[in-house]
Amino acid sequence: MTDPHRPAGADEPGDGAATQTPGPADTSTPADATGGNVTPAGGPGGRRPRRVAATTVTALAAALVLTALVAPTDVDRLTPGAFLRIPVEGLIAMALLLSLPVTPRRVAATLLGALLGLVLVLTITDLGFSLVLDRRFDLVADWTFLGAGAEFLSESYGRAAELGAVALVVVAVLAVPVLVTLSVRRLARVAADHRRATARGTGALAAAWIACAVLGVQVVPGVPVAANTVATGVYDRARQVRAGLNDKDVLDTQLAVDRYREVPGDRLLTALRGKDVLFTFVESYGRVAVEHPELAPRVDAVLDEGTRRLGAAGYGSRSAFLTSSTTGGGSWLAHATLMSGIRADNQLRYTNLVRSDHLTLNGAFKRAGWRTSLVMPALTRAWPEADFFAPDTVYGAKELAYRGPLFSFSSPPDQYTLSAFQRRERGPGHPPVMAEIPLLSSHLPWTPVPDLVDWDDVGDGSVFAGTPRDGGDGGTREAYRRSVVYTLSTLISYVERYGDENLVLVFLGDHQPTRAITGDGAGRDVPITIVAKDPAVLDRISGWGWQDGLNPDPQAPVWPMESFRDRFLRAFGPQPGRPTG
Repeated sequence: MTDPHRPAGADEPGDGAATQTPGPADTSTPADATGGNVTPAGGPGGRRPRRVAATTVTALAAALVLTALVAPTDVDRLTPGAFLRIPVEGLIAMALLLSLPVTPRRVAATLLGALLGLVLVLTITDLGFSLVLDRRFDLVADWTFLGAGAEFLSESYGRAAELGAVALVVVAVLAVPVLVTLSVRRLARVAADHRRATARGTGALAAAWIACAVLGVQVVPGVPVAANTVATGVYDRARQVRAGLNDKDVLDTQLAVDRYREVPGDRLLTALRGKDVLFTFVESYGRVAVEHPELAPRVDAVLDEGTRRLGAAGYGSRSAFLTSSTTGGGSWLAHATLMSGIRADNQLRYTNLVRSDHLTLNGAFKRAGWRTSLVMPALTRAWPEADFFAPDTVYGAKELAYRGPLFSFSSPPDQYTLSAFQRRERGPGHPPVMAEIPLLSSHLPWTPVPDLVDWDDVGDGSVFAGTPRDGGDGGTREAYRRSVVYTLSTLISYVERYGDENLVLVFLGDHQPTRAITGDGAGRDVPITIVAKDPAVLDRISGWGWQDGLNPDPQAPVWPMESFRDRFLRAFGPQPGRPTG
């Protein structure tokens, strides 16, 4: 029987109840062509407003589902053209839903919507990781980054910012799957109510998908119109999870072939006996700082002037680039990579690595008789991973006893960090020391930095409360440039003030800054420099091909960061043979 309230031209409905003629006791209204309800002529509110509202809601539902199906996981590809695609998964799902009776269709739509909602949550997470760390979220390895992100917000912007961000994330994680599920259910209902038109449209889009796939049609270069984003993403996730679960075995294989594992201390680092060797990581000091046209002129000027000043004082220097294991953040991954000679590019690898007894550069110096220290100006809690780096002493925020105002990442300025280390470890008659020192004044957010003061006036740091601050917006290239210039100037000044024949300074970046600073395609290279007054030290690395001075040019050698440990041990000690047996 024909439904007298059904819009003209509509196909047969998919729900059996919609085909019945309302009786005297039936006050329900049938579905209209957009999945809403039709108000009989003359009813309250009128028919047109409801049709407009229903059409709008259905369009929004379709847009949300399309977004979940085709949205890219890399911010480089997040353009309007990325959504001009035909998702094969959507066509298959629609064909399935059209083939099912009412109740199974509702169940299937709910399940598909929930799964697609989770896919969209992961896509959004991937975009965040892509923006900051230039890679996708790792389902196995990256959960601790969420805690690190919350800690960063707390340290940089306060507890309220952390709690607000956590609440927003929790709401989004819960709301997105719900909204996508409701959207899929609505579209399934509309499609069933217009089964014939939906089937024709799905068939036409399937034919178009096949044609575009065969011809390789692309509206945006590198983005095929024939999309299988969800299927490819699921496959990639499965491979990622399998690799993560197997990483411990891969790492154990790498650790088993360490040629320096059993080398006695008297055969390690023999060319550096009596030297104080400082490894200083300049936070976010990436290749972009010395090459980007908005950054390089001022940074290069500081490095070139530093080369001149240190040269006049009798110091030589050599510079090159290392390719970091991370970018945009995750400094601890770079620290572990450089010191261990093992690439730590995710949290799972880092955790497995620091639980091993692998020999680090720190451990090699300690085995060879140096006093070793870790200077961690932002460390405010227990850090059991420190044992991996074999320190005799760990200087956290409490031990450094800073009494001045906090700067970037709730830390003291770099001048205070170096001054406190100097007083505690390099006083008169001190034994040779090897130290690992992260310098954090160039840490995101790039807050105002203080002026350099006379080293004799640094004291407990309260002097910085009265120094002018060179400020700027913490998210701009200008603010980033100022902070890097400050840290580099501090290092140069430290060498001038406290350097001697026995000082060897290695300073390098841990990773590039965030993509907001680097732009797209900047890579992971960071500058590295070795400074020494004793010419014999630099003679030992003459075969490396590194360039003279503090400022590597674009043609300088580029090494993987994980190759540095073995090259350094080989250059400054006898070449060991491989262990036998």
